[in-house]
Amino acid sequence: MDQSVAIQETLADGEYCIIAVQGMLCEGDSRQSRLLGLVRYRLEHGGQEHALFLYTHRRMAITGDDVSLDRIVPVSRDFTLEEVSPDGELYILGSDVTVQLDTAELSLMFQLPFGSHTRMFLQEVARACPGFDPVTPDPEFRWLSRYRCTQLQSQLPTPHGWNSAPGTWPGCARIGGGRYPSRNGLWGLEEARSGAGSVLFGGGAVDQTGLRLAEVARGGGPLWGRSGRRGRRDEEVEEAGREMSAAAGSRERDSAGNSHFDDLRPNGKGLLVDQSSWGQDKPEDLLPRQNKSKSEITDMVRSSTITVSDKAHILSMQKFGLRDTLVKSELVQKEEDYTYIQNFRFFVGTYNVNGQSPKECLRPWLRHSVEAPDVYCVGFQELDLSKEAFFFQDTPKEEEWFKAVSDCLHPGAKYAKIKLIRLVGIMLLLYVKEEHAAYISEVEAESVGTGIMGRMNKGGVAIRFRFHNTSICVVNSHLAAHTEECERRNQDYKDICSRMQFCQVDPGLPPLTISKHDVILWLGDLNYRIEELDVEKVKKLIEEKAFQTLYAYDQLKTQVAAKAVFEGFTEGELTFQPTYKYDTGSDDWDTSEKCRAPAWCDRILWKGKNITQLSYQSHMALKTSDHKPVSSVFDIGVKVRNEELYRKTLEEIVRSLDKMENANIPSVSLSKREFCFQNVKYMQLQVESFTIHNGQVPCRFEFINKPDEQSYCKQWLNANPSRGFLLPDSTIEIELELFVNKSTATKLNSNEDKIEDILVLHLDRGKDYFLSVSGNYLPSCFGSPIHTLCYMKEPILDLPLETVRELTLRPLWTEDDGSQLENPMEIPKELWMMVDYLYRNAVQQEDLFQQPGLRSEFEHVRDCLDTGMIDTLSASNHSVAEALLLFLESLPEPVICYSAYHNCLECSGNYTASKQVISTLPTFHKNVFNYLMAFLQELLKNSAKNHLDENILASIFGSLLLRNPAGHQKLEMVEKKKAQEFIHQFLCNSP
Repeated sequence: MDQSVAIQETLADGEYCIIAVQGMLCEGDSRQSRLLGLVRYRLEHGGQEHALFLYTHRRMAITGDDVSLDRIVPVSRDFTLEEVSPDGELYILGSDVTVQLDTAELSLMFQLPFGSHTRMFLQEVARACPGFDPVTPDPEFRWLSRYRCTQLQSQLPTPHGWNSAPGTWPGCARIGGGRYPSRNGLWGLEEARSGAGSVLFGGGAVDQTGLRLAEVARGGGPLWGRSGRRGRRDEEVEEAGREMSAAAGSRERDSAGNSHFDDLRPNGKGLLVDQSSWGQDKPEDLLPRQNKSKSEITDMVRSSTITVSDKAHILSMQKFGLRDTLVKSELVQKEEDYTYIQNFRFFVGTYNVNGQSPKECLRPWLRHSVEAPDVYCVGFQELDLSKEAFFFQDTPKEEEWFKAVSDCLHPGAKYAKIKLIRLVGIMLLLYVKEEHAAYISEVEAESVGTGIMGRMNKGGVAIRFRFHNTSICVVNSHLAAHTEECERRNQDYKDICSRMQFCQVDPGLPPLTISKHDVILWLGDLNYRIEELDVEKVKKLIEEKAFQTLYAYDQLKTQVAAKAVFEGFTEGELTFQPTYKYDTGSDDWDTSEKCRAPAWCDRILWKGKNITQLSYQSHMALKTSDHKPVSSVFDIGVKVRNEELYRKTLEEIVRSLDKMENANIPSVSLSKREFCFQNVKYMQLQVESFTIHNGQVPCRFEFINKPDEQSYCKQWLNANPSRGFLLPDSTIEIELELFVNKSTATKLNSNEDKIEDILVLHLDRGKDYFLSVSGNYLPSCFGSPIHTLCYMKEPILDLPLETVRELTLRPLWTEDDGSQLENPMEIPKELWMMVDYLYRNAVQQEDLFQQPGLRSEFEHVRDCLDTGMIDTLSASNHSVAEALLLFLESLPEPVICYSAYHNCLECSGNYTASKQVISTLPTFHKNVFNYLMAFLQELLKNSAKNHLDENILASIFGSLLLRNPAGHQKLEMVEKKKAQEFIHQFLCNSP
């Protein structure tokens, strides 16, 4: 997910987030998640300045509401960012990248995830560093003054004055960066940073010529750092760069017509997609990893090794040409000719810990096999059930359980941690034996939340990696609870499968989904229950150890048999008793008031070839939780490369390519060029597809922007993939995905935008093809303004389009003018329909507004509201509740108008003043606010049943009713809490 979008929402005009990466801020033993965004500001005179914005966040940043500015570090002349490796730390292919950020007054250390995105981030930071042209003035960063909370004087302080007393600005973001050195200081040589594995990009040991060759990351091009000798000209740098390129043996080749295809890699199906060469092996460099030195392995692991300093320039990045691309494609297709299968032992474990800290040794679970596993995959669910973990993604229990696992791994081997990923309470750990670390590559981790409104109390995390030549994906999921929510669990599974996407090492390649792996291991609390049997019958069958009889009533078994979920997966025989639900600290079944029926909630499944399950069991000895941990041990056949056969295959490919001619102009045929999307609805995906068939010339394609447009298509449209590479006589299917959400619905409702677009498909060295997209959008109450809906006495789909247009464009503050439309409703009828339904059916519903609904039911609710057929409304309480939240989120002007936002924050905690602010709202908005508060207070009267409290409702509705003005800086967490406090006081006081 591109989290720069969330940061962009927090920025002011003229500020642009180039790229963002999520990492861990390391301070002593503390690890805190931070979102790092590189922000560019264009100056009036045409130059530009950059700063690193650091944000705290409560989850995967989807919108600006999910992030809070922590501090800003200007990318000044004394700014450095370099990779470091602590002494004694094992170099692990695919492990996190540790970088240190230094300025004159600030030093921070971060762990960034290994992968292509981190490499791109570090590369962009390198480009952003100021140069050393003495004519270029020092950056002043006057644009950052808006983030200071103190009143600006009429004359801004000078840059030197700004930083003479650095520190945290009261109540606002801290500015890092520090002093701006004098001219003499600028040109002095910086002493190289020492430390094992440190790769200094610029600013290191510099010879008398003033130029230094930095370490070259595997597959990357020559990287140059520049020293402080004044007067060195660009021509000298370029000449040195040419010499270095020659020495490096550049293999970039031009095809006929002085064109070449760079940065490409096959995907194994005839398609090659545009990519960067960073971190990629060239064919002649594809050597056995075990023969590489420690420093070479470092380069392989840290292919993102860039240390940004004020003395660093990137002058040339070596790329792959067409020949290298085709060699890689042929190697993929001939893989079976030079690989063999070797078995490795995998331990896979899952444990729902019910929010508990580790209280007992985990050895009975993690060490039960005699032979030490080669790989450990360990998953947890419900790591932390606190509200802080739920809303702010912060928990100390991550470190507690990580240490508990690390201390109890098999004593017969030494293990290296490859990756840890956590989403609220779902955590996955990956370890391998140290001797296998050099064969682990392409490590990526992702998460998908399936909880209501993206709050992610349920969902999944996954780690994918390549072990030798086999791609493996490990998924840990926690699906929806309760016996009756089987369909919701199925939807959670499908959401995880469709939304879990991994960036590839090559940035141009399309993301990998779970299914695109040789081996898939799926573990977790899947929450499927035993149905059709009462509790006592279930317990009796367990006592008789009639597990196969009981298994016939298992929901997962029936859903897999119906091909509703886990199609193609295998699960071992269940020879152990159900793992849920026990009284904590015992082996007794649940004796609480709810008396849950026992169930096999905790499961492990697999998919792929050459997989043998050796054991599948639960571990009754552990009693910390109301679940029992489950483990499975596998022998998995991994493709290992035979180096002699590999070299022979490579030589044959190179010889055959010597005869290849590629001077012709590429051409393709398209199966379809006109696409019509009929009756497009709000938040209902429509997909049209077409096929590109390539001729006899390798061909790179890409959808390109039309003149004066910022994107190749409108915001509601997406092409997947949007670019790629085709081998001769190969095909690819392109999907055009149309999806209308809160960002695009209002203009479609008002007819300011239409389902019309032209896509330009461009062939490199070839011609352009034009694709026509058309269709019609069905207006919806979702995305319509409050006052517009109040004037619509008829359902929106029963009104003429011109009437919908006029009402949607009607200015907010002229709403009381009844000259044209008389007797409007006090609140939107659609809002009343949803609240009335919930009032009649759901005031005692447990987990209301916290448990997600079903997508199909949301679509049904939307259609009922838009057609006025409320009598046909039949949906779960959770689906209607989620529809209400989505309705409030889609309002183009929130219930509390943008203009009143800051007044609400100022009077937060003063109920009298807060009521006064609400009284100034436009009539319809004021009515809606009071109506919602009255409804929420009714819910609180039933808190003993629905388990809601003022804090939960304030946190959920605070960000929906009270939103920051568009384009304004998002506030700090303390001020977000003020917004929640504003709503909280209305929930606690009678009208």
